[in-house]
Amino acid sequence: MFPTRTTRAAALLAAGCVIAAAACRRPSAGAAEPSKPQAPGATGGIEVVDEAFGQVAPAEAKVSCIAGERKFTEGPVWLADRKWLLFSDISADTIYRWEQGKPLEVYRKPSHNANGNTTDPQGRLITCEHGSRSLTRTAKDGTLETLAATYKGKRLNSPNDAVVRKDGTIWFTDPPYGIRRGQSEQPANYVFRLDPGAKEPAAVAEDFLRPNGLCFSPDEKLLYVADSDRQRRHVRRFRVTPENGLADGKVFATIEPGAPDGMRIDADGRLYVAAGDGVQVFSAAGKLLGRIRTPKAATNCAFGGAKGRTLFITARDAVWAVDLAVTGPK
Repeated sequence: MFPTRTTRAAALLAAGCVIAAAACRRPSAGAAEPSKPQAPGATGGIEVVDEAFGQVAPAEAKVSCIAGERKFTEGPVWLADRKWLLFSDISADTIYRWEQGKPLEVYRKPSHNANGNTTDPQGRLITCEHGSRSLTRTAKDGTLETLAATYKGKRLNSPNDAVVRKDGTIWFTDPPYGIRRGQSEQPANYVFRLDPGAKEPAAVAEDFLRPNGLCFSPDEKLLYVADSDRQRRHVRRFRVTPENGLADGKVFATIEPGAPDGMRIDADGRLYVAAGDGVQVFSAAGKLLGRIRTPKAATNCAFGGAKGRTLFITARDAVWAVDLAVTGPK
């Protein structure tokens, strides 16, 4: 999952990542030490590809480890009303809670190998569970409810990532990553939409090999979906129809190294894609602007923090944070 490069700049970058990784081997109660410069012209894991990236990441931006020594981190989500970051550790069957200046705490264990997390318009936690092969919702009082577990009477594969539209519809991907070969009951790896009150979801796309991360544009007129299959490695962008379907799916960007995983978008429409070298940031037109480097492959990211300008990044065995000059959609 690491990029292979032969340039002097890349060598310095790799050295910086080793230093940063060493700083993250200890679990952290709050903000950790900032990582060291990793390449000429880049500070703390920031790599500028286009000068427009200066509007996203200020020159002084530092990528810092806030939680280390995990097994496989995923699904970061910021709960603004509680000032918490929740994230999954899939292999540890745990969802953790991080709060600035406090020790890392277990939020839920067992988590049924939770993967992606998001919130609905009421602030309730929506979780994709590999172990139970279902989509769940957690009420503010902690009550857990299964929202979807089957499609046309057959079990889902392993819900991976989810986003919620302002109309309350939940859109999620269902690749087979969380099940063994031969366990799938579905004829395809779908992208689903779950309408409020519905007992089963509706399939909105079926031509993905490994649908993974997804997110809406700020106006919710476009949906970005990652296909993390090694033969494709791309993000597609769809138009959301008036009937809440998808149309005109076209390749928006091809991701290397690694493959696209979780995604987020900022208030100005820039797309942040978890990849093998960290988070790759694209303009709304599909131009690569820069990278936020992490020592190991990034799996997902989420905006949050006190001012909404912190990007939290899950990267295999750790969680990283960087303060940016932009926020996520309101």
